[in-house]
This record gives sequence, structure tokens and C-alpha cells, in this order.
Amino acid sequence: MKTLIIYESIHNGNTEKIGKVIGEVLNGEIRKINDVNLNDLNEYDLIGFGSGIYYGKLHKNILNFIDNLKIMSHKKAFVFSTSGQGRIKYNKLVEQKLKEKNFVVIGSFTCKGYDTFGPFKLLGGIAKGRPNDNDFEKAKEFAQSLLRL
Repeated sequence: MKTLIIYESIHNGNTEKIGKVIGEVLNGEIRKINDVNLNDLNEYDLIGFGSGIYYGKLHKNILNFIDNLKIMSHKKAFVFSTSGQGRIKYNKLVEQKLKEKNFVVIGSFTCKGYDTFGPFKLLGGIAKGRPNDNDFEKAKEFAQSLLRL
């Protein structure tokens, strides 16, 4: 299964770290969102979309990219994110947008990530030391579960 992992990782590299772990398990290609051409997606069987969370949503570059996609032919997709709180509900908007583009969303993953965005910077950040080895192990398990689908 040919896999592409598309991500945006701005502040602390949390999402990039998780994306690389998932990519290793899936033997997938990993690219920052600005390095992806919409036409490239036709070459892949499985496409992952990930970013940190900004005000309860994945990064606007990911959202805009998906909004600009044409309807796909039942491609498989997954979503992953990192945030100070690590809530899976933050992935729901992207899952819905992908379904509207005819993707089959086969999984969603999140974990905590060191967060120094906005007011958290004043506090020295939250979720320090994350993602950690346990988070990386869970990301590997998530990726292995995708291989079985």
C-alpha cells in the first residue's frame, strides 16, 4: 500500500515526530503540506493528514488543502494530531471534511505534545516532554492497526 503522510508542524516539531513514527511503520513518504501538489494524491492508496491543534482545529494549511481537493475515488485516509490536551475530538472536523471529499477515513490518532502557543507560553508551556516514548509506541500501534485494514 503506497502511503503519503502530509503534515504541518510549526512550533515544537511534535507533529513531525509523530508523523515520522507512523511513516516508518507504514513505509510511507512524509511531506510538509507546502511540499504537496494536489495532483500527487492520485499516486497513493493511503493518505494521512496531521498537524498541531490551533484553537481546537488542525492547522489552517491542512484545512485549506482539503477544501481545495476534488472529490476523490474512495481513497483511504487517516488523521493525526498533537496538542497540549491531546483530545481526539479535535480531529473530527478534518475527518468530516475528508468524508465529504469521498475519502474512507480508517483511523484517527492524537497524543499530547509540548504546547507553547498563545497564553501557554506565559506559563512555560503545557505537556512538557511530550510526545514521549509512550506516545511514540502508541503511534506505532496505531500505524500497525492501519496495515490490517
